[in-house]
Amino acid sequence: MNIRKRRSHRSGRVRLFSPGRPPVAGREERRRFWAAIAAGKASEDAAVGVGVPQAVGTRWFRKAGGMPPSMFALSAKPLSGRYLSFAEREEIALLRVQGYSMQEVALRLGRVASTISRELRRNAATRSGGLEYRATTAQWHAERAARRPKQAKLARNARLRTYVEERLAGVVVAPGGAPVPGPVVSWKSRRHGPRKDRRWANAWSPEQIARRLPVDFPDDATMRISHEAIYQALFVQGRGALRRELTACLRTGRVLRMPRARTRGRGKTFISPEIMISQRPAEAADRAVPGHWEGDLILGLGSSAIGTLVERTTRFTLLLYLPRMAVHGLEARVKNGPALAGHGAEAVRDAITRTIVTLPEQLRRSLTWDQGAEMAQHARLKIEAGVRVYFCDPHSPWQRGTNENTNGLLRQYFPKGTDLSMHSANEIAAVAAALNSRPRKTLDWKTPAEALDRFLLSADKDRVATTA
Repeated sequence: MNIRKRRSHRSGRVRLFSPGRPPVAGREERRRFWAAIAAGKASEDAAVGVGVPQAVGTRWFRKAGGMPPSMFALSAKPLSGRYLSFAEREEIALLRVQGYSMQEVALRLGRVASTISRELRRNAATRSGGLEYRATTAQWHAERAARRPKQAKLARNARLRTYVEERLAGVVVAPGGAPVPGPVVSWKSRRHGPRKDRRWANAWSPEQIARRLPVDFPDDATMRISHEAIYQALFVQGRGALRRELTACLRTGRVLRMPRARTRGRGKTFISPEIMISQRPAEAADRAVPGHWEGDLILGLGSSAIGTLVERTTRFTLLLYLPRMAVHGLEARVKNGPALAGHGAEAVRDAITRTIVTLPEQLRRSLTWDQGAEMAQHARLKIEAGVRVYFCDPHSPWQRGTNENTNGLLRQYFPKGTDLSMHSANEIAAVAAALNSRPRKTLDWKTPAEALDRFLLSADKDRVATTA
């Protein structure tokens, strides 16, 4: 191995190094790494960008709890307009010497009077025993108060820390007073990442704890803390307050803080403003004209699924048969490869096209779906099936209320936690027929099949009358 000697400029010691090995990442690499994280990049991409292995970037991110250490945070942020500048403090000092009141000073500076009052009370010069206000001294007081890092409030206040820990991770107690430890359940889903095993605890959320403190201690100002401070004490190592293991008591079980910049850029790339539900025709909203559908998937055990289509006016239901691929369970899923579970974008598109083209053209006006990845090929669906597709807003299931209600009815036949792939196409069609022959209160106790037949007969009569 080619080993060379290098003398350190700081200590003067001679160290051995190998030219073939990558250099050890220093402070500058970490600073650029966290700057990339703040810009919304993943830890792996940020690591490659600064020239360190991806595993190193992942280790930095997890060790810091997903939040940049104070030494690598952006320290040269522009001063917010919320805080007084040195020029404003000089103006305050001059105006006060000239005898102006606090209200007059505030009016000249464009500030509220309480800001001036608080500035004179907090940052006045007290060395001589008086409250003379000097701009340089006030600026020194303000900069000293703004220095970071500071010792966390939970680390300073043992009583507050005990209160937070008892509400967050306290043992569940039976009515008789005996502690009930409960089972320890691990997170099984691969989507959730490395989370702590769930366990029984009081499990108050940080916001509940923060909001309850003024109720329990109305006259004690020291017993106050924000929910953000509790989250930081859990996620950031070195805060010296709460142990990282207590994240197991959070409802999400998450051990890392997800940077907001990451989630801000996350979304479905196949959705554009012109196909959102706000652009759907008004006739679909008032249910005046049949032919507007709502769709969704009901999921079962082992990622099995059945597609549902419900007509908004007549409540007529169509079910989509989505069988698994033959190699499901035999081959490992390939990233960006076909959906082996049977409800990928191509499978759902083909199933909708195969089902909805059997309907007359006047019953294929629009289809409203949630923002699931199974509708990524909606453009081809519009061409092949002749139906316009619209998407609901995120986390807004009430915008497909008819479909949500129908899915609840279908759970009588397809309960949650069961394998939906065990049902054949004939069985699914039989369930759809049973649902369409069930009287509905919203249809004056007619069945969806009767309501649809009535519309088709009236449409045929109108067409015959028009041609005659």
